[in-house]
Amino acid sequence: MTLAKIPLAGVIGSPIAHSKSPQVHGHWLKTYGIQGHYIPMDVAAADLEQVIRSLPRMGFVGVNVTIPHKEAVMQIADLVTDRAILIGASNTLIFRKDGKIHADNTDGYGFLENLKTGAPNWQPKAGPAAILGAGGAARAVIASLLDAGVPEIFISNRTRVRAEKLVSDFGNRLRVFDWVQAGNMLDDAALVVNTTSLGMVGKGELRVPLDGLSKDSVVTDLVYAPLKTNLLATAEEIGCTTVDGLGMLLHQAVPGFERWFGKRPEVDRATRAAALR
Repeated sequence: MTLAKIPLAGVIGSPIAHSKSPQVHGHWLKTYGIQGHYIPMDVAAADLEQVIRSLPRMGFVGVNVTIPHKEAVMQIADLVTDRAILIGASNTLIFRKDGKIHADNTDGYGFLENLKTGAPNWQPKAGPAAILGAGGAARAVIASLLDAGVPEIFISNRTRVRAEKLVSDFGNRLRVFDWVQAGNMLDDAALVVNTTSLGMVGKGELRVPLDGLSKDSVVTDLVYAPLKTNLLATAEEIGCTTVDGLGMLLHQAVPGFERWFGKRPEVDRATRAAALR
Protein backbone atom coordinates (compact mmCIF):
# COMPACT_ATOMS: atom_id res chain seq x y z
CA MET A 1 0.00 0.00 0.00
CA THR A 2 1.42 3.36 -1.05
CA LEU A 3 0.64 6.24 1.27
CA ALA A 4 -0.38 9.52 -0.38
CA LYS A 5 2.05 12.41 -0.15
CA ILE A 6 1.23 14.85 2.65
CA PRO A 7 0.57 18.24 0.97
CA LEU A 8 2.65 21.15 2.27
CA ALA A 9 1.96 24.86 1.94
CA GLY A 10 3.29 27.93 3.73
CA VAL A 11 4.01 31.64 3.67
CA ILE A 12 7.21 33.28 2.44
CA GLY A 13 8.32 36.73 3.57
CA SER A 14 11.00 38.53 5.54
CA PRO A 15 10.35 39.04 8.42
CA ILE A 16 7.66 36.37 8.85
CA ALA A 17 7.43 35.53 12.59
CA HIS A 18 4.53 37.99 13.03
CA SER A 19 2.34 36.32 10.35
CA LYS A 20 -1.06 35.05 11.45
CA SER A 21 -1.44 32.88 8.33
CA PRO A 22 0.02 29.71 9.95
CA GLN A 23 -2.59 29.97 12.74
CA VAL A 24 -5.43 30.39 10.23
CA HIS A 25 -4.41 27.60 7.85
CA GLY A 26 -3.45 25.35 10.77
CA HIS A 27 -6.93 25.84 12.23
CA TRP A 28 -8.58 24.91 8.93
CA LEU A 29 -6.37 21.83 8.42
CA LYS A 30 -7.35 20.59 11.89
CA THR A 31 -11.05 21.52 11.54
CA TYR A 32 -11.44 19.64 8.25
CA GLY A 33 -9.23 16.72 9.28
CA ILE A 34 -6.81 17.27 6.40
CA GLN A 35 -3.38 15.63 6.53
CA GLY A 36 -1.23 18.63 5.62
CA HIS A 37 1.03 21.34 7.00
CA TYR A 38 1.39 25.11 6.58
CA ILE A 39 4.85 26.51 7.39
CA PRO A 40 6.20 30.08 7.85
CA MET A 41 9.44 30.61 5.90
CA ASP A 42 11.76 33.60 6.32
CA VAL A 43 13.47 33.88 2.93
CA ALA A 44 15.94 36.58 1.88
CA ALA A 45 15.46 38.27 -1.50
CA ALA A 46 18.71 36.79 -2.83
CA ASP A 47 17.44 33.24 -2.15
CA LEU A 48 13.84 33.72 -3.30
CA GLU A 49 13.94 32.12 -6.76
CA GLN A 50 16.06 29.16 -5.67
CA VAL A 51 13.73 28.47 -2.71
CA ILE A 52 10.51 28.75 -4.74
CA ARG A 53 11.80 26.44 -7.50
CA SER A 54 12.85 23.80 -4.95
CA LEU A 55 9.56 23.78 -2.97
CA PRO A 56 7.47 21.62 -5.38
CA ARG A 57 10.17 18.91 -5.25
CA MET A 58 9.76 18.88 -1.44
CA GLY A 59 6.02 18.23 -1.62
CA PHE A 60 4.75 21.82 -1.53
CA VAL A 61 1.48 22.47 -3.40
CA GLY A 62 1.72 26.25 -3.06
CA VAL A 63 2.60 29.20 -0.85
CA ASN A 64 1.38 32.60 0.22
CA VAL A 65 3.78 35.46 -0.41
CA THR A 66 4.07 38.59 1.70
CA ILE A 67 6.34 41.63 2.08
CA PRO A 68 8.86 42.17 0.50
CA HIS A 69 8.45 39.47 -2.19
CA LYS A 70 4.98 40.12 -3.70
CA GLU A 71 6.34 41.84 -6.82
CA ALA A 72 9.44 39.68 -7.31
CA VAL A 73 7.53 36.36 -7.44
CA MET A 74 5.71 37.52 -10.56
CA GLN A 75 9.01 37.36 -12.46
CA ILE A 76 9.52 33.77 -11.27
CA ALA A 77 6.00 32.47 -12.08
CA ASP A 78 5.18 30.81 -15.43
CA LEU A 79 1.56 31.99 -15.40
CA VAL A 80 0.20 35.19 -13.83
CA THR A 81 -3.52 36.01 -13.54
CA ASP A 82 -4.89 39.23 -15.05
CA ARG A 83 -5.77 40.60 -11.62
CA ALA A 84 -2.25 40.00 -10.30
CA ILE A 85 -0.87 41.82 -13.36
CA LEU A 86 -3.27 44.74 -12.80
CA ILE A 87 -2.37 44.96 -9.09
CA GLY A 88 1.33 44.47 -9.84
CA ALA A 89 1.79 41.92 -7.05
CA SER A 90 1.04 38.30 -6.18
CA ASN A 91 0.19 36.91 -2.74
CA THR A 92 -0.66 33.34 -3.75
CA LEU A 93 1.38 30.78 -5.70
CA ILE A 94 0.01 27.45 -6.88
CA PHE A 95 2.48 24.72 -7.88
CA ARG A 96 0.65 22.85 -10.63
CA LYS A 97 0.98 19.15 -11.41
CA ASP A 98 2.46 20.00 -14.84
CA GLY A 99 5.35 21.76 -13.06
CA LYS A 100 4.21 25.30 -13.82
CA ILE A 101 4.10 28.00 -11.12
CA HIS A 102 0.81 29.93 -11.17
CA ALA A 103 0.70 33.39 -9.50
CA ASP A 104 -2.53 35.05 -8.35
CA ASN A 105 -3.58 37.92 -6.11
CA THR A 106 -6.46 37.27 -3.70
CA ASP A 107 -6.13 40.49 -1.65
CA GLY A 108 -8.93 42.28 -3.55
CA TYR A 109 -11.18 39.25 -3.19
CA GLY A 110 -10.41 39.15 0.56
CA PHE A 111 -11.12 42.87 0.90
CA LEU A 112 -14.54 42.66 -0.82
CA GLU A 113 -15.62 39.51 1.04
CA ASN A 114 -14.70 41.15 4.36
CA LEU A 115 -16.67 44.26 3.38
CA LYS A 116 -19.75 42.24 2.34
CA THR A 117 -19.64 40.29 5.61
CA GLY A 118 -19.02 43.27 7.90
CA ALA A 119 -21.26 45.76 6.07
CA PRO A 120 -23.92 43.68 4.28
CA ASN A 121 -25.98 46.79 3.42
CA TRP A 122 -23.11 48.51 1.56
CA GLN A 123 -23.87 48.91 -2.14
CA PRO A 124 -20.96 49.54 -4.57
CA LYS A 125 -23.05 52.01 -6.58
CA ALA A 126 -24.08 53.99 -3.46
CA GLY A 127 -21.37 56.61 -4.05
CA PRO A 128 -17.64 57.30 -4.23
CA ALA A 129 -15.01 55.44 -2.22
CA ALA A 130 -12.23 57.43 -0.50
CA ILE A 131 -8.93 55.59 -0.16
CA LEU A 132 -6.03 56.64 2.05
CA GLY A 133 -2.70 55.33 0.76
CA ALA A 134 -1.37 54.30 -2.64
CA GLY A 135 0.73 51.18 -2.04
CA GLY A 136 0.17 47.55 -3.01
CA ALA A 137 -2.85 47.11 -0.73
CA ALA A 138 -4.47 50.21 -2.25
CA ARG A 139 -3.98 48.76 -5.74
CA ALA A 140 -5.77 45.53 -4.74
CA VAL A 141 -8.62 47.49 -3.13
CA ILE A 142 -9.01 49.79 -6.17
CA ALA A 143 -9.07 46.87 -8.63
CA SER A 144 -11.78 45.11 -6.61
CA LEU A 145 -13.91 48.25 -6.12
CA LEU A 146 -13.81 49.20 -9.82
CA ASP A 147 -14.74 45.63 -10.66
CA ALA A 148 -17.66 45.76 -8.20
CA GLY A 149 -19.01 48.91 -9.89
CA VAL A 150 -18.01 51.78 -7.55
CA PRO A 151 -18.64 54.91 -9.66
CA GLU A 152 -15.69 57.01 -8.50
CA ILE A 153 -12.63 56.59 -6.27
CA PHE A 154 -10.87 59.42 -4.42
CA ILE A 155 -7.23 58.79 -3.52
CA SER A 156 -4.91 60.58 -1.16
CA ASN A 157 -1.34 59.62 -0.32
CA ARG A 158 1.47 61.35 1.53
CA THR A 159 3.50 61.22 -1.70
CA ARG A 160 1.14 62.62 -4.35
CA VAL A 161 3.07 61.19 -7.31
CA ARG A 162 2.26 57.62 -6.18
CA ALA A 163 -1.45 58.47 -6.12
CA GLU A 164 -1.17 59.96 -9.61
CA LYS A 165 0.45 56.74 -10.84
CA LEU A 166 -2.74 54.92 -9.79
CA VAL A 167 -4.82 57.23 -11.99
CA SER A 168 -2.61 56.48 -14.99
CA ASP A 169 -2.84 52.71 -14.25
CA PHE A 170 -6.54 52.43 -13.38
CA GLY A 171 -8.17 55.25 -15.35
CA ASN A 172 -10.34 58.31 -14.99
CA ARG A 173 -12.75 56.96 -12.37
CA LEU A 174 -9.95 57.90 -9.92
CA ARG A 175 -9.34 61.40 -8.56
CA VAL A 176 -6.34 62.53 -6.51
CA PHE A 177 -6.50 64.78 -3.42
CA ASP A 178 -3.42 66.28 -1.75
CA TRP A 179 -2.65 64.67 1.63
CA VAL A 180 -3.39 67.95 3.44
CA GLN A 181 -6.83 67.91 1.77
CA ALA A 182 -7.53 64.21 2.53
CA GLY A 183 -10.29 65.11 5.00
CA ASN A 184 -12.23 66.78 2.15
CA MET A 185 -12.56 63.43 0.36
CA LEU A 186 -14.77 62.11 3.14
CA ASP A 187 -17.64 64.59 2.61
CA ASP A 188 -19.23 62.62 -0.25
CA ALA A 189 -17.73 59.19 0.37
CA ALA A 190 -20.05 56.19 0.79
CA LEU A 191 -17.01 54.09 1.69
CA VAL A 192 -13.74 55.09 3.40
CA VAL A 193 -10.73 52.75 3.36
CA ASN A 194 -7.42 53.18 5.17
CA THR A 195 -4.77 51.15 3.32
CA THR A 196 -1.81 52.87 5.05
CA SER A 197 0.00 51.46 8.11
CA LEU A 198 -0.89 54.63 10.07
CA GLY A 199 -2.76 53.70 13.23
CA MET A 200 -0.97 50.36 13.52
CA VAL A 201 0.84 49.38 16.72
CA GLY A 202 4.32 50.94 16.54
CA LYS A 203 3.45 53.29 13.65
CA GLY A 204 2.35 56.93 13.61
CA GLU A 205 -1.29 57.95 14.04
CA LEU A 206 -3.58 58.68 11.09
CA ARG A 207 -4.11 62.42 11.44
CA VAL A 208 -6.70 62.99 8.71
CA PRO A 209 -9.63 65.14 10.00
CA LEU A 210 -12.76 62.99 10.18
CA ASP A 211 -15.40 65.68 10.78
CA GLY A 212 -16.60 65.31 7.17
CA LEU A 213 -17.66 61.69 7.77
CA SER A 214 -21.37 60.97 7.37
CA LYS A 215 -23.03 58.40 9.64
CA ASP A 216 -24.23 56.70 6.43
CA SER A 217 -20.64 55.96 5.38
CA VAL A 218 -18.98 52.57 5.75
CA VAL A 219 -15.46 52.83 7.18
CA THR A 220 -12.89 50.06 7.02
CA ASP A 221 -9.25 49.90 8.07
CA LEU A 222 -6.83 47.30 6.70
CA VAL A 223 -4.81 47.60 9.93
CA TYR A 224 -5.77 44.78 12.34
CA ALA A 225 -3.32 45.42 15.17
CA PRO A 226 -5.12 46.94 17.06
CA LEU A 227 -8.42 45.49 15.84
CA LYS A 228 -10.18 48.77 16.65
CA THR A 229 -7.97 51.58 15.35
CA ASN A 230 -8.63 55.22 16.27
CA LEU A 231 -10.14 55.67 12.79
CA LEU A 232 -12.71 52.93 13.46
CA ALA A 233 -13.40 54.12 17.02
CA THR A 234 -14.08 57.69 15.81
CA ALA A 235 -16.22 56.45 12.90
CA GLU A 236 -18.22 54.31 15.33
CA GLU A 237 -18.89 57.36 17.54
CA ILE A 238 -20.19 59.23 14.47
CA GLY A 239 -22.55 56.31 13.79
CA CYS A 240 -20.83 54.78 10.76
CA THR A 241 -20.81 51.08 9.98
CA THR A 242 -17.23 49.95 10.64
CA VAL A 243 -15.32 46.89 9.42
CA ASP A 244 -11.98 45.85 10.95
CA GLY A 245 -9.03 44.59 8.90
CA LEU A 246 -8.73 41.06 10.24
CA GLY A 247 -11.45 39.69 7.97
CA MET A 248 -9.51 40.67 4.84
CA LEU A 249 -6.57 38.55 6.02
CA LEU A 250 -8.93 35.61 6.63
CA HIS A 251 -10.91 35.86 3.39
CA GLN A 252 -7.86 36.34 1.15
CA ALA A 253 -6.60 32.98 2.51
CA VAL A 254 -9.68 31.05 1.31
CA PRO A 255 -8.92 30.63 -2.44
CA GLY A 256 -5.35 29.46 -1.79
CA PHE A 257 -6.38 26.91 0.83
CA GLU A 258 -9.04 25.55 -1.53
CA ARG A 259 -6.59 25.19 -4.43
CA TRP A 260 -3.89 23.56 -2.28
CA PHE A 261 -5.90 21.27 -0.04
CA GLY A 262 -9.09 20.67 -2.07
CA LYS A 263 -11.55 22.04 0.51
CA ARG A 264 -13.16 25.49 0.56
CA PRO A 265 -12.80 26.68 4.18
CA GLU A 266 -15.35 28.78 6.00
CA VAL A 267 -14.42 32.08 7.66
CA ASP A 268 -16.31 31.95 10.96
CA ARG A 269 -15.91 32.97 14.60
CA ALA A 270 -13.56 30.05 15.28
CA THR A 271 -11.33 31.19 12.39
CA ARG A 272 -11.15 34.72 13.82
CA ALA A 273 -10.37 33.29 17.25
CA ALA A 274 -7.58 31.15 15.77
CA ALA A 275 -6.04 34.23 14.09
CA LEU A 276 -6.17 36.22 17.33
CA ARG A 277 -4.63 33.48 19.51
